Amino acid sequence: MSIARRVVIHEVGGPEVMRVEQVELEPPGAGQVRLRQTAIGFNYLDIYQRQGLYPLPLPSGLGHEAAGVVEALGPGVQGLRVGERVACINAGIGAYADARNVPADKLVAIPPTISDEQAAAVLFKGLTAQYLVRITHRVQAGDVVLVHAAAGGVGQILCGWAKALGARVLATAGSPARCDLARAAGADVAVDYSQPGWVERLLQANDGRKADVVYDSVGRATFEHSLDCAAPFGLVVLYGAASGPVAPFDPELLSRKGCLFLTRPSVFPHNADPARLRAHAAELFEAVERGWVRAEVSARYRLDDIAAMHRSAQARATHGSVVILP
Repeated sequence: MSIARRVVIHEVGGPEVMRVEQVELEPPGAGQVRLRQTAIGFNYLDIYQRQGLYPLPLPSGLGHEAAGVVEALGPGVQGLRVGERVACINAGIGAYADARNVPADKLVAIPPTISDEQAAAVLFKGLTAQYLVRITHRVQAGDVVLVHAAAGGVGQILCGWAKALGARVLATAGSPARCDLARAAGADVAVDYSQPGWVERLLQANDGRKADVVYDSVGRATFEHSLDCAAPFGLVVLYGAASGPVAPFDPELLSRKGCLFLTRPSVFPHNADPARLRAHAAELFEAVERGWVRAEVSARYRLDDIAAMHRSAQARATHGSVVILP
């Protein structure tokens, strides 16, 4: 039996509710491996769950993705070896830890061209972008796509991947500096959606042409504007709620806005099947190796500094991908 350090919350609330605790780690059970984690990914979902917006049974760990090295194999595990570099999402909440036991079928091998930090930074966000541009709406050359919050981790990946697939990429972000980040990530047009009249400026910059697909992770603050930016028979993809959940609305609004389609997908169902997870991860890692997706780390925090990391993220002081180092 070994000792692991992990972040635990006993109540929901602000960053101060997170505590780093020591726990005894049992040997891995049937179908499990013990993963010694070297880099942990951060996603805004972690904040929602810590706040109680998406309730968890308490006490609970936090975090959904990490990379590391296989330390031990449980009974019945095949296809993995001790010492292999792997990464995981959807392996049970609790990635904010230096070691844990996880289901072997939730692990994907990390290619030698990608570091542990890069894998932890890109896997959750990259698999989110993968289903958005390859499944929810299969982006084709000539498409016009709109990416909200384009300076964030998923937003930057979406901009670059859609651009590599031949789309014209429109983007919004919350400040001029963040618009610059969106353009650097691949956006052809970027506007500051914190300023009034941004819809008109965005469409004017695109010669009045609206988007075939709108990727909206902001929610309440942008949703109705997203409908205004979608072309007739276009698709609005609501995949997050950074500004809060969308208020109830009359579905007739979709008809009045141009017979639009609306969907609310999630990364977890898309990757629940182990074979699909491995295939999607392989497509993502290939996109990284091609340079279509940039697996860059914008900031690093120690596990002991997790509260400061969450405060920075909530204050929108971070951009791109942040990793936590055990």
